[in-house]
Amino acid sequence: MARASLTDTPGAPRRDPVALGEARRRLLEATLEVIGTEGIAAVTNRRVASRAGVSLGSLTYHFASQADLLRESLILQVDQEVARIEAITARIGQAGVTIEALAAEAERLVAATSDEPAQLAELDLHLHAARNPELREASARCFAAYDELAAATLRALGLPEADARAHLVVALFNGLAMRRLALRSVDARGTAEALIVLVKGLAAT
Repeated sequence: MARASLTDTPGAPRRDPVALGEARRRLLEATLEVIGTEGIAAVTNRRVASRAGVSLGSLTYHFASQADLLRESLILQVDQEVARIEAITARIGQAGVTIEALAAEAERLVAATSDEPAQLAELDLHLHAARNPELREASARCFAAYDELAAATLRALGLPEADARAHLVVALFNGLAMRRLALRSVDARGTAEALIVLVKGLAAT
C-alpha cells in the first residue's frame, strides 16, 4: 500500500515543496533555520521574513498565525526526511534482506546526516507540540509516517506484528539522535548494534 503523504488533507492543497510556491517554501525553510539555530522563542514574523528574503506581508498572506507557520514547517521537515529515508531503504528493501545489512546501512545513513539545525528544529517542534495543542496533530502525523517506514522495514525482515512494534524502532532512533544532538556528536557508532539487538529481541518474542 502506498504511503499517504503527510500533506494529504481532504480539501487542502498538497504541501509538497515543489508545489508550495517559492515564497512559501522559503518562509518554511527560514522558520526551520531560525528554530534550529536559535530556538522557537526566536521565531517572529519579521525575523523569518527577513531570513527568507520576502516581505512581511507575504508571510502574513501565506500563514494566518504563528501556529500555522510552525505546523507547516514541521510537516515540511518530516516530509523531506521521510523522502530521504525512503530513497535509501528502497535500495535495500529487497526480499531476503538481512538485519545486519540493513543495520549497517542505517548507521551509514545516520553518519552521513549533517543538517544538525534541521534535526534540532524538528525535535524542538515536537517538544513544543507537547505544550501547544495546535501543533499536536501535525506531530502525531509525523510520527505516524516514521512508524509506517519502520513497519515496512520490519515486514521486509519477516517479523510478525510489524505495525504494532514499529514505534519501538522509531523510539530507538529518536533516542540516539537526541543523545547525539545533546552531546554535539556526529559519531553514529553503535547505531547498527542497537538496531540488531532490538530486532533480534523482537524476533525472539
